[in-house]
Amino acid sequence: MLLWPEAGIAAPISIVGATSDGTTTEFTVKMQVLVIMTLLGLLPMMMLMMTSFTRFVIILALLRQALGLQQGLPNRIVTGVALILTLLVMRPVGEQIWTQALVPYDQEQIGLQEALKLAEAPLSRFMLAQTHKGALAQISQLAGEGPVADPADHAFLVKLAAFVLSELKTAFQIGCMLFIPFLVIDLVVSSVLMAMGMMMLSPLVISLPLKLLLFVLVDGWTLTVHTLVTSIQVY
Repeated sequence: MLLWPEAGIAAPISIVGATSDGTTTEFTVKMQVLVIMTLLGLLPMMMLMMTSFTRFVIILALLRQALGLQQGLPNRIVTGVALILTLLVMRPVGEQIWTQALVPYDQEQIGLQEALKLAEAPLSRFMLAQTHKGALAQISQLAGEGPVADPADHAFLVKLAAFVLSELKTAFQIGCMLFIPFLVIDLVVSSVLMAMGMMMLSPLVISLPLKLLLFVLVDGWTLTVHTLVTSIQVY
C-alpha cells in the first residue's frame, strides 16, 4: 500500500456469479480472501493428493526398502526426488491452469468461480487419465451418484477419491516389480550362507553390496525414473 497508494483506496472487489434462476450473487472481498486463504492452507494436501507425488514417493520408498538402504537414503532425498519428478510431470497441467485460469483472474477478466472451474478442467482430465474404471465406479457408488454418460460428469470429490485409490494401486504394482530382483538376491545369499553353515552372519551384510552393484550396473536410477515418468498416462 505504501508503494501503490491508489491500492488502499480502490473499490472493494466483488465476484459475480450467475445462479440457476438467472440472478447474480456477489462475493465480497472478505469471501474472496477466505476462499484464497483456504486454498493456500490446503495446498500441501492438494499437492499430495491431486498430483502424481503419491505414486512417486511410495515407489521410491519401496525401492529404498528393497535395496536395504534405510539409513543410506534419507527421507528428505526420497521426498525431494519425488517432488522434482512431480513438477516435471505436472508442468503441462500447471501451464494450462496458469494461462487459462490464473492469468485471466489476475487481469480481472473472469471471476473467482469461473477461474476455479477453468482450473479444475485440466486437473480433472489428468486425474481421469490415471484413474481405473473400477475405482471410479466403486467411489461413485459409495457416493450415491447415478450413472453418468461421461466420466468427466462425476463430482470432483468422486474423481479425486478414485484417483487416489488408483495411484495407490499403481504404486504398489510398480513397487512389487522393483522388489522381485532384489528379493531373488536375498534368497540366493541366504541359501548360500545356510549351506555354508554361516548362520551367525547377517545376509544383509553380503546382499547389500551385491544389490548396489547390480543397481549400478543396470543404471538403476535412470530405469527407475523412466518407469515412473512413463507410467503417467498422457491425457
